[in-house]
Amino acid sequence: MQKISLVAGLAVLMAACGGEKAPEQAPATTPAVGEVTAQAPAMTGTTYDVRMEFDGKTYHFIPATLTVKAGDVVNFHNTSGGPHNVAFWADSIPAGAAAVLGANMPNQMQPLSGPMLVEQDAVYSISFAGAPVGDYKLYCLPHLAMGMTGVLTVTQ
Repeated sequence: MQKISLVAGLAVLMAACGGEKAPEQAPATTPAVGEVTAQAPAMTGTTYDVRMEFDGKTYHFIPATLTVKAGDVVNFHNTSGGPHNVAFWADSIPAGAAAVLGANMPNQMQPLSGPMLVEQDAVYSISFAGAPVGDYKLYCLPHLAMGMTGVLTVTQ
């Protein structure tokens, strides 16, 4: 029984890290670059690109730290090693930020967690319109154990 559980766990890990191609998502799950969904907030301000990558050894966000202004938009771009997503720790964001992120993150898998970007070059956009000033600690759920974390700082 333990061997079966171990094999099943390894199969899930390999699938999450690209061991097998995951089924394609419906187009409505992950907006295309520039696509605005009914749930997406108005995107104002500067737009930044954060690449989500595997360099052959480590998984990481590039840049891992980013400073934006309230009202800016951040595109999280699956460039390699997916599937990836972006999620925020509820206890590591400013007071009041959970409600703003909840409204500004379309197609969430769960609160404060964007959808899986399975396809290479898929993009997930988050507007920081109305976001409180402070640090927002973020991570990629499938690669958290491998250290794929970052910090986004919102200023006025």
